[in-house]
Amino acid sequence: MDTFTYHVSDDDMSQLKQRLALTRWPDQAPVAPWAYGTDVGYMRGLVDYWLHEFDWRAQEAKLNLFPQVMVPVAGIKVHALHIPGKGPNPKPLLLLHGWPGSVFEFLDIIPRLTDPAAFGGDPADAFTVVAPSLPGYGLSFTPGQKRFGIKQMADAVAELMTALGYEKFGVQGGDWGSAISASLGLHHAARLTGIHLNFLSAIRRDPGLYKDTAPEVQAFVAQLKHFAAEETGYQMIQGTKPQTLAFALTDSPAGLAAWFVEKFRTWTDCDGNPESALSRDQMLADISFYWFTACIGASFWPYYDRLHSPWMVAEGKTIDVPLGYAQFPCEILRPPRVIAEKVFSDIRRWSVMPKGGHFAAMEQPEALAYEVAAFFRELG
Repeated sequence: MDTFTYHVSDDDMSQLKQRLALTRWPDQAPVAPWAYGTDVGYMRGLVDYWLHEFDWRAQEAKLNLFPQVMVPVAGIKVHALHIPGKGPNPKPLLLLHGWPGSVFEFLDIIPRLTDPAAFGGDPADAFTVVAPSLPGYGLSFTPGQKRFGIKQMADAVAELMTALGYEKFGVQGGDWGSAISASLGLHHAARLTGIHLNFLSAIRRDPGLYKDTAPEVQAFVAQLKHFAAEETGYQMIQGTKPQTLAFALTDSPAGLAAWFVEKFRTWTDCDGNPESALSRDQMLADISFYWFTACIGASFWPYYDRLHSPWMVAEGKTIDVPLGYAQFPCEILRPPRVIAEKVFSDIRRWSVMPKGGHFAAMEQPEALAYEVAAFFRELG
């Protein structure tokens, strides 16, 4: 196990600026901005900011404020932030990101989890946080390495926690982090004190499964139908031809940014302006991390795995680890509790949040940290 500090070379930074300066722009379709995807005008402004004002070194320094390790796991080296808690008995917590996220999602929430007293909280709520770059993502990627699906990622992060000395731990996740948490609950349940989620990815997405006429169930059915009709194109291409898309997004930083920014806008609580939910620096730190590590192709792999594998929770099976859930109002899908209970048999906390979306740790770090602490406090 090696301690680690991340540093992008000056040559890599210079090459990024050259590519940004040479961006070849598409035309804007003659309709309302964002109607057919990422708006060209918005992207011109964002790329200009990325080229002339964005300070990668400042973002890199923020990441390097946290202790980091590189740990041999599952035949690769896994990068993780490993931050000891400040309290009488910090609880180990595995913090899992998704796509198109990274450990940069967690820079604002980690201090609230590890040192709650610094934010007016109770030091008894402190966690020791392990936040890995998922296998195939960020610094847990090297060219040519094997690909990881959800079950393999869950096994890998369980092995990571063993290597770091934690036989029993809690887990928190959104997006793919939620799916990995669910897989841990199925296959490593004895090691978990609890699961906290802000996205319920283990819920099946076939509208035909939900016949209950209750308003909350039919509202979820409507969400599923809209999502399938209008918002799953990225899943299908990433899940069927990931290698082809990887050429474009590995070669064009503007293309990579446009692919991500459309999700930052659609999936956040932003009223159509992504910068009302996330700052330019937050978005570009995450995008730059994908760019510098050239991991975009490998990051698609969970989509391919999901489309070519049985559903993550088999029919009739349940996840029996205690669950806490924070439902943010602009989350992609928001299944009602009556549906969630068919998959999660032991729901201990179900909180409907007033504001926020899919990237809760960045959008609402204070609110999410409060929910995580409250859930694990209730478990004792």
